[in-house]
Amino acid sequence: MPRQSQQLHPHVEPATPLHAATVLLLRDAPAPGGATVLEVLMTRRSAKASFVPGAYVFPGGGIEAQDAEPATHALADRRPAQDAARLTDAMAAIRESFEELGVLLARHADGRWAEAADIAAIARKLPPGSRFADACAARGLRLAADAVFQLAHWTGDRNLPKRFAVPFLVARMPEGQEPVADESEQFEPVWVRPADALARHEAGQFFMIFPTIRTLARLAQFADVAAVLAAVAGEQPLWVSSPRSGLLAGKEARYMEHEPPYGELALVTPTGRGEHVLDWQSETPVPLLKNVQRLTAPNPGVMTGPGTNSYLVGDPATGYIAIDPGPADSAHLERLWRAAGGDIRTIVCTHSHPDHSPGAAPLQAMVVAHGRARPPILGLPSRPTARAHSQFTPDRALQDGELLTLIGQGLEGEITHTLQAVHTPGHAANHVCLLLREDGLLFSGDHILNGSTTVVDPPDGNMADYLDSLDRLDALCAEHGVDFILPAHGYVLGEARTAIARLKAHRLAREAKVLAAMQARPDGSLEDWVRLAYDDVPKRIWPVAQRSLLAHIERIRMLEPGND
Repeated sequence: MPRQSQQLHPHVEPATPLHAATVLLLRDAPAPGGATVLEVLMTRRSAKASFVPGAYVFPGGGIEAQDAEPATHALADRRPAQDAARLTDAMAAIRESFEELGVLLARHADGRWAEAADIAAIARKLPPGSRFADACAARGLRLAADAVFQLAHWTGDRNLPKRFAVPFLVARMPEGQEPVADESEQFEPVWVRPADALARHEAGQFFMIFPTIRTLARLAQFADVAAVLAAVAGEQPLWVSSPRSGLLAGKEARYMEHEPPYGELALVTPTGRGEHVLDWQSETPVPLLKNVQRLTAPNPGVMTGPGTNSYLVGDPATGYIAIDPGPADSAHLERLWRAAGGDIRTIVCTHSHPDHSPGAAPLQAMVVAHGRARPPILGLPSRPTARAHSQFTPDRALQDGELLTLIGQGLEGEITHTLQAVHTPGHAANHVCLLLREDGLLFSGDHILNGSTTVVDPPDGNMADYLDSLDRLDALCAEHGVDFILPAHGYVLGEARTAIARLKAHRLAREAKVLAAMQARPDGSLEDWVRLAYDDVPKRIWPVAQRSLLAHIERIRMLEPGND
């Protein structure tokens, strides 16, 4: 975890989430040709509501004490795996759907759903002290909590003054019932296909908030109610999210945990200020912590993404270490030099590829030309297996585990920034990662990227080494409490060990597809195998993917009996 002293913004404790529940009532509606389509019930919130006035939402509201009482639970049907907390959520959703829309998820003893007479006999707003479940029981009804499943769980992002922690539940609309809005909290009940709701929102006709939009996008992937209920039958939510926000193109943009900007927002604005700019640009440095800046070289492309990330570690009191100066682009190197105030003490190249190391020598010369001591260029020399355009000879080879330390006097006394070198062959034979020990940050070079997987290109690249290096990085992250990975291409990744595990699983799954392709076409060519093993990748990527395919083949053959 980064030191609080290095955070860019003072800590502001997020508002404590209020607990609520919401329910997506679903039905299969007729479609042309005798088919059916999935529809969900939505309503428009009051224009005077304190929370998202005028938005189209799913029915729901705050969890009340009565929803959690054992006496209430005793009046509900439940599934064996439905624990007390899930039952409470279901009770709140059932109660709120009745209060707001007159939809009653309750059954008679013979299994019949509540009917119009039952609904008319129960007041939508009961007097204080009265329990909704008791009113249902008086009609011989039991609440159908067993028909309510958890689809997802949302917690409002941390910069909101009023936050809610909300399970999004799903249930099939009871037969024979029709929604009638209470005309105080909810208006205009409407059945809508998820895709149509999203299209109307894009057209500015159907205002919705982020969790609603993302839930509908996921729901749009299902053909019918049965498919949704089958997906949630395992009693686990399909996703759990507390979004984070930043600025993109001058506007607020929110992201879920699986999306590339999320980790960076967690690092830069951990308590959710929502002011970090996410636009990629190469003109100015992007501060990530007080002691970490990123400058992205103007070399975007298929292989480089938004460009090569150069990093400066340090501060004015300690001087700076430059990581991956990038290509020999004079304007980029000058910006890097200026961001460090000219005080670059060391230059480190994670590996020898032409988008990482060629800028090292001219940056070194620039520092010297302006009267500073000559900063050594460190890294590992390229191996004989490196391609001609990837030749690199450092002033000194980094030793595995070597510590590069910056020390200075700050306002609060001595300050130290320590980078530990970690040899990580795989993407390149001379690849090195760097661990900023005081702040638990891993500079991963090209070994781990955000938004794509790195190419492993034999003979300099080696898939067995690559996977072994992932294991080593995972162990180091566990040992040093590393939460964040700063890659050479793309945004910062959060939940470092999860990201590494996901990457390794992806590589092994791809290798399984490669092996299956080889077995299906034993006399096939590399082109045949890449067509089968990378069928989920755009064809334009296949020539590049073929390099990693070859690396997988080498590892597969190495693992064959008799080759150990």
